[in-house]
Amino acid sequence: MTELQSALLLRRQLAELNKNPVEGFSAGLIDDNDLYRWEVLIIGPPDTLYEGGVFKAHLTFPKDYPLRPPKMKFITEIWHPNVDKNGDVFISILHEPGEDKYGYEKPEERWLPIHTVETIMISVISMLADPNGDSPANVDAAKEWREDRNGEFKRKVARCVRKSQETAFE
Repeated sequence: MTELQSALLLRRQLAELNKNPVEGFSAGLIDDNDLYRWEVLIIGPPDTLYEGGVFKAHLTFPKDYPLRPPKMKFITEIWHPNVDKNGDVFISILHEPGEDKYGYEKPEERWLPIHTVETIMISVISMLADPNGDSPANVDAAKEWREDRNGEFKRKVARCVRKSQETAFE
């Protein structure tokens, strides 16, 4: 996959998302001259603690995309077991392809070149609705999610949702 092919693929995915938006998120380029850096706005999924939130994140694609996955980082503060305290997202489909050296994930759960921005975002929205507490990036959030979901965890998420609404369109 050449850089040109990679750029063309990203341009095609962006055009497709603009033509046929997918419910739950919107995507665009951070800088019109850089196809490898995207900004996404994720709407907190209905019937979850994140409902009503508007969370901004960045996707940074490698030059050999789709052979390797992009990195995803929330810019908006978010309290979630699978998002570390810096905002980096840790979910299976964003992990490098192939065998998991820890034996936790099957190769087919990890990055595959068939994934698109749409499939990544659907996975992230699903992650918001249903965190994976077995493999946390934020151990404190995972502990609260397991032990005090309707107390401290819920309060912290509610604060992030309110803050996201205040800063969504800055």
